[in-house]
Amino acid sequence: MSGTDKTKTGHDLRGPVVILVEPQLGENIGMAARAMGNFALSRLRLVNPRDGWPNVAAQRAAAGADHILEGVELFDTVAEAVADLDLLYATTARAHDQAKPVVGPDGAAREIVAHVAGGGGAGILFGRERWGLTNEEVALANRIVTFPVNPGFASLNLAQAVLLMGYEWFKLSTAGALPFAMPERSERASQHQVQAFFDNLVAELDKVEFLRPREKRDTMLVNLRNIFTRMEPTKQDMHTLHGVVMAIAEGRKGPAKGGVLDGEQATRLRALLAEQGQGGASVDASSTVRGLARLLRRNPTDAERILWQALTKDRRFAGLFKRQTPVGRHIPDFVSFIQRIALELENPDESETIAADRAKRREWLEERGYRVLNLRAADVERDLAGELDRLHGAMTA
Repeated sequence: MSGTDKTKTGHDLRGPVVILVEPQLGENIGMAARAMGNFALSRLRLVNPRDGWPNVAAQRAAAGADHILEGVELFDTVAEAVADLDLLYATTARAHDQAKPVVGPDGAAREIVAHVAGGGGAGILFGRERWGLTNEEVALANRIVTFPVNPGFASLNLAQAVLLMGYEWFKLSTAGALPFAMPERSERASQHQVQAFFDNLVAELDKVEFLRPREKRDTMLVNLRNIFTRMEPTKQDMHTLHGVVMAIAEGRKGPAKGGVLDGEQATRLRALLAEQGQGGASVDASSTVRGLARLLRRNPTDAERILWQALTKDRRFAGLFKRQTPVGRHIPDFVSFIQRIALELENPDESETIAADRAKRREWLEERGYRVLNLRAADVERDLAGELDRLHGAMTA
């Protein structure tokens, strides 16, 4: 879960020492340190790490828990690593047939919190990735910790085991306080506000004859009203719901709505613009060209939508092209200013006026050093991969 707020001060708590016995991979050490950092554990000891120390792979995997890695203590044996501790837990998924208490992570956390509060030193042993702790190492511990997991698949990786123990300890140490809560809501809506909204809603529903049949109208109104009264809405909720109802009633309008035409309608829009002389050289005002470009971007044809998605995802073209972007007073379907290439989509059954408009645009662009490549919309919809290969070949020729 991402979302670390680096402006906030972390907890400075005295917790148990985490001891990793002969860890094999630097990445596992780094991920264990990251798990420690999540729950304010800061003291990490390593017993004979296989790949030595310091370890670049551990630093990369720690994801910012550098302060923990910088304070790592190294030991040659487990006995040396735990010599100063008077309460030691050994984590294991296997029964070692040793006569000592076995506790879960929550029970161990309760004991650790109380022990550390009384000035004691506590530690938790975590074994090797492949086979865990030896009998001799478990024998050094006062308690065994095991996790309530699926007995048919009980093995946890190193970081998971550290995280579970850290979570239980931190939860008790901080009384389970969550880092944030729901923000304060606005003042609760009055009955008058709710009624005004409801009257408006009913009026709009009547316009579309929603409350039918007539004999069920009263029951439907009661059910609708109960939806909103159960919500206990705030004043802001009522403002928002009122705006929603009015927006639906009045219909979408303005640039905030995004595309409003389906593919067939968008194709007819382009044809109409060309036939009226609005898509080509007759447009001189830059503001008009920009406005037209925005209109065309919001209303792509089916072929244009398919091709644009492919151009943004295919590594051969990603980042090269822009869609419906003015080049001077012209708006090609796609343009690459880097490659100085313009792409034109030819729709089926285009009129002579549209063809002439495209020809003028091609001539104007080519005079200024652009290559203009035509693609048929039907081919894009039928064989997109083939058209992309053909386009790539033309670009690299």
